[in-house]
Amino acid sequence: MPKLTLFTAPKPFTDDHIARIQSNAIRSWLHLGSDVEVLLVGDEEGIADFAAETGVSHLLDIERNELGTPLLNSIFRLAQERAKSSILCYVNTDIIFLNDLLQTVPRVSERFNHFLIVGQRWDLNVEKLLHISNDWEQTFRRRLERDGQMHPPTGSDYFIFPKGLFLNLPPFTLGRAGWDNWMIFAGRADRLSLVDASEVITAVHQNHDYSHLPGGQPHYRLPESKENIRLGGGREAVFELPDANWKITRVGIRRTRITEVGISRWLEAGLIARAGPGKRARLIHRTFHPLDTVTYYIRAAFRRLKRIFS
Repeated sequence: MPKLTLFTAPKPFTDDHIARIQSNAIRSWLHLGSDVEVLLVGDEEGIADFAAETGVSHLLDIERNELGTPLLNSIFRLAQERAKSSILCYVNTDIIFLNDLLQTVPRVSERFNHFLIVGQRWDLNVEKLLHISNDWEQTFRRRLERDGQMHPPTGSDYFIFPKGLFLNLPPFTLGRAGWDNWMIFAGRADRLSLVDASEVITAVHQNHDYSHLPGGQPHYRLPESKENIRLGGGREAVFELPDANWKITRVGIRRTRITEVGISRWLEAGLIARAGPGKRARLIHRTFHPLDTVTYYIRAAFRRLKRIFS
């Protein structure tokens, strides 16, 4: 019986670079051994062939929005219905995991019953298929230390949680911004133990462009990203990794210190998480950001004047 189910929704395998980095990522997960189950979700071109080649499970019947973009609530639901493990991990298909993933998850699950593990990623240029063998990690870590860059602590590319959580996600669109920040917010709002594992889980993002997206634009510029933020409850529900209330380090698990996030943000995030999205959260945000509040009301006044005199 696997101890962890990794699930992902790959892009089409039609672009050579995307196909390589997705292959690198999935093969790195499979190299973790029999403790890991891998589920590929979706019907994009090439997924079925890759699943057959590697022997991993392939889940179809994914739901999409009116533009044809896969919906995350469908992906999460399908994975939870099929997963053999009691702990799941959604991960983007360009992320390489190393063995410290399996060393970290039991430490958290033994401490907490209801948790969400998130973390920063490393960014690295990977242009070729990796030769993933018994001794590959040592060489790869040396390369990562030399050439990799730690990504800012904004969102997360993976989410680890017990089966049964996140069964009712909003219909977020895959591959667009905002939903990962909502997951961090939801972890706080649902009183989960929200654990930042950046120090102990090596998650490596293989750099790529945005040619697979409409107009080649970054995902955060697309209208579907704005819709994700709206579905999540607005800008106030855009939480980042410093808003996690626990950290796991090499020496143990501890609460996030106020000094690590700043007292103002510590108070604001705690109050918004308790209030939930909506008018109360907007009021809290405006209280903690007076300059933004003044700007908001000035712009509103100009809009009213423009309507009056137009």
